[in-house]
Amino acid sequence: MLTHTVAMSVRRLIHPQSSLLQSLCNVWHGGCSRAMSSTALSPAVFYQALRDSGVEFFSGVPDSLLKDFCAFVTQTVPEQDHFITANEGNAVAMCAGYHLATGKTGLVYLQNSGLGNMVNPLMSLMAPAVSNIPVLLLIGWRGEPGVKDEPQHVTQGRLTEAMLECMEIPCRVLPKDEGEMKEILHEAKQHFEEKKAPFGLLVKAKTFDTCKLPPEPPQFPLRREEALGKVISCLSPTDAIVSSTGMLSRELFEYREKNQMGHKQEFLTVGAMGHASCIALTIALNKPDRKVVALDGDGAVLMHMGTLATIGQRGPPNFHHVVFNNGAHDSVGGQPTHASCHHTFSITDIARACGYNKTFCVSTEEEIEAGMKRLMGQPGPVLMEVKIRTGSRSDLGRPTRTTFQNKDEFMEFVRS
Repeated sequence: MLTHTVAMSVRRLIHPQSSLLQSLCNVWHGGCSRAMSSTALSPAVFYQALRDSGVEFFSGVPDSLLKDFCAFVTQTVPEQDHFITANEGNAVAMCAGYHLATGKTGLVYLQNSGLGNMVNPLMSLMAPAVSNIPVLLLIGWRGEPGVKDEPQHVTQGRLTEAMLECMEIPCRVLPKDEGEMKEILHEAKQHFEEKKAPFGLLVKAKTFDTCKLPPEPPQFPLRREEALGKVISCLSPTDAIVSSTGMLSRELFEYREKNQMGHKQEFLTVGAMGHASCIALTIALNKPDRKVVALDGDGAVLMHMGTLATIGQRGPPNFHHVVFNNGAHDSVGGQPTHASCHHTFSITDIARACGYNKTFCVSTEEEIEAGMKRLMGQPGPVLMEVKIRTGSRSDLGRPTRTTFQNKDEFMEFVRS
């Protein structure tokens, strides 16, 4: 049987429009559905339709509603034509550069919460009144009105269409029907040719048929939930915790529930990806007598990495940073981050260069226990990177307390 590496090499020798490509993807990876679902859009069919309309370049930040299409793109598109970027604004800029170099239109994929990271490049660079650069936006519509979703998505979902309208970006809902989908792509192509401006496609839940990335062999012994439990067990009841968005906060909530510990000690940053460390920083600066711990993920750190410089230069001695690095956007399909390149990329080196007093890396339970003593026992800012495996429990729940309860109880805790 061909190895994953050989399969990737052979795949790139095949013409991207060949139907053999999808067949080989299915045989080698066992991920993409073999049978076309009558109620979902095949990622392969949509990809081919995009190519037929002239879109061959892809960049963006993965989203749970787009994970099947993103998985197909990750497995199919050559590296020079696909970039998983640190944030959504970067992805827009990459499509701008691609257009300037080739005259062609690129695609940016994102969750609608990422629109905020894109407003500046869309309005001050791509807009018709500025540089007149086309880009196709494929937007996962979390918090769609009338569809139950998590609290952090409700306002964003309700206002997504209005935001695009405000920016004078036409948008359509991506249909599951192949014929209707091609008609909308034709409309988008005409828009690009005539207006040379952005065009949006909103993607509802369960639009795409199933396609999964092949599992990567584990490089490290612990999953995030195991490592997180060890970290929390080493903290004092007086330490204030700010946890990042995604699975990490969900696992932290369940750890407290399982151990009947209460939740006043931590603020769960259920939205605002990449900003948990900023929240923790200003708490630390305003509560200098209390140790503050930021629990972060590699994708979140990368999204707004400039925060490391602010933390390092302000240098609060009570700031302690733990980054769980599984090298993936694990909550939304497992697409890799740059932090997965362990031989060429170092979060600890970046933080140290930004002014952190100490940085170090751990990966086992014994190393975490010893590392927590180092982390909490010396003046900050200090960063401990925990290298972990990808994956989480299939039955992982969500917080059962409201965001308002979490905020109020945490504020009372830090004031005490």
